[in-house]
Amino acid sequence: MKSYIFLIVFIIILLIFSLANYYLYIRGLQAFSITQPLKKWYIAAFLLLGSSFFIGMILERVASSAFSELIVRIGTMWLPFMLYLLMAVMLIDFVRILNHFFHFLPIITPGLKQTVGIVTLSLVTLVVIIGYINAMAINVKTIPLTINKKVEGKPEMKVLMVSDIHLGALIRERHEQRLLHIINEQKPDLVLICGDLVDSEIAPVIRKKLGKHIQEIKTPYGVYAVTGNHEYIGGIEQSLAYLKSIHVKVLIDSIVTLPNGVQVVGRNDRAAGHGVKGQKPLAELLSGINHENPVIVMNHQPYNLSEASDAGVDLHLSGHTHHGQLWPFNYITKAMFELSWGYLKKGATHFYVSSGYGTWGPAIRLGNRPEVVVFNLSFKE
Repeated sequence: MKSYIFLIVFIIILLIFSLANYYLYIRGLQAFSITQPLKKWYIAAFLLLGSSFFIGMILERVASSAFSELIVRIGTMWLPFMLYLLMAVMLIDFVRILNHFFHFLPIITPGLKQTVGIVTLSLVTLVVIIGYINAMAINVKTIPLTINKKVEGKPEMKVLMVSDIHLGALIRERHEQRLLHIINEQKPDLVLICGDLVDSEIAPVIRKKLGKHIQEIKTPYGVYAVTGNHEYIGGIEQSLAYLKSIHVKVLIDSIVTLPNGVQVVGRNDRAAGHGVKGQKPLAELLSGINHENPVIVMNHQPYNLSEASDAGVDLHLSGHTHHGQLWPFNYITKAMFELSWGYLKKGATHFYVSSGYGTWGPAIRLGNRPEVVVFNLSFKE
């Protein structure tokens, strides 16, 4: 049943994607009056750009290589360009419709059409470049929090949280090295990776030996991770095997108690479904813990926040949303999640949803910044 639903959704997305590309293709022909022999190159360029994302994804799955990675990069960079070009052309067409009724524009000549086309392409290109620069500008956010419970030893603890790294064809070793540098600068007591450490396909991660710098992270209390939906998309068994090979401790509906008494709970991702191998109810997972000691929960997807506050969780950490990653998709994530990005307190529970460290698809962010979050926790003395 799930495969049929996936197929239907995929066909709908592909149809919308194809129609959007065809619309831009036609409007480009009209704006620039493209004729033979340039038209055949124009058609070839559109076919390449419009199909490269899907072709690249297939190649990455069946035969990951430097060539498939190049195709993926071309396809993913076309996605934001297509989005903002589509929005711009639709706005232009809306103005043209208004002008049809109210006649407030000068006579539209072929030269004016071409000028508008060049300006539009230039502005969209500038927006995409700004989005790329913004995606590289990692923000290290520091949040002080007080938890009214006792711990063993010093009553302070620094926890560094990162989510949605998305190692793979697009997020490369350089990004991983930068994360290691940030962690070494911050000197946290504990590092928590809240899902989607790897991207949808594990093949490029293995081919490029990504994750080796994650092994270099040294903290007093260790490094723990949870599964995200992308670990399941790429094949959970393969993803977990690789994470184990690079010595990442993945908590799958399990709990670890740190030497100072803090209990770190890692939930399996919702993508696992329900049942024996699916995500356990939080109340069941926490049934045997000591609520007199602090409880930190990692849950990749920030659904049903009340479940955590009702269960007496002290700090609940999530990612997944990317806060939409590309404007205006942040309005969609705001509608879908009670908390799409940032901090919230419900009852005695502190919640934080990260915008993520890496990106899915294009290395473009508009409307939010990538981040690493450092929590300076203070406990009762």
